[in-house]
Amino acid sequence: GPAMDLFGDLRRMNKRQLYYQVLNFAMIVSSALMIWKGLIVITGSESPIVVVLSGSMEPAFHRGDLLFLTNFHDDPIRAGEIVVFKVEGRDIPIVHRVIKVHEKENGNIKFLTKGDNNEVDDRGLYKEGQNWLEKKDVVGRARGFLPYVGMVTIIMNDYPKFKYALLAVMGAYVLLKRES
Repeated sequence: GPAMDLFGDLRRMNKRQLYYQVLNFAMIVSSALMIWKGLIVITGSESPIVVVLSGSMEPAFHRGDLLFLTNFHDDPIRAGEIVVFKVEGRDIPIVHRVIKVHEKENGNIKFLTKGDNNEVDDRGLYKEGQNWLEKKDVVGRARGFLPYVGMVTIIMNDYPKFKYALLAVMGAYVLLKRES
């Protein structure tokens, strides 16, 4: 079957060729990491690109939309802006709109968020006793988006078997691809 062909191919490939392909693969991975780190530096956000995972922001954003974020600390946070924030005790950042802002004279800002598609504000999502978010909670602010490009991420989260199959196919392709 196809699995036997795969092993035959691997056996026929000489060691040097195999090392070359493995290094090629390592180079692709490290280049991707370097680009990611570069984006973090340029955008000021620990997560410069995020995927919308829920429908709480429809119709502005849908599940699977890819958001591009920046997080420059000098930019004031304003009502109407879409922010991505992290809440203590939750692993996944939330993408919602700022609906109220309180700015004190010393420059401290507190604000409240809400999903466009939700009936109530986000106080129920914040940690117990927390009524406002602060700048430190913000991962980034939406600056642009690509519709539905992140659906692959959602499919991989919902169907882990699909993720492993995709990774296996990609790995096999990189290892067995012949340089022309």
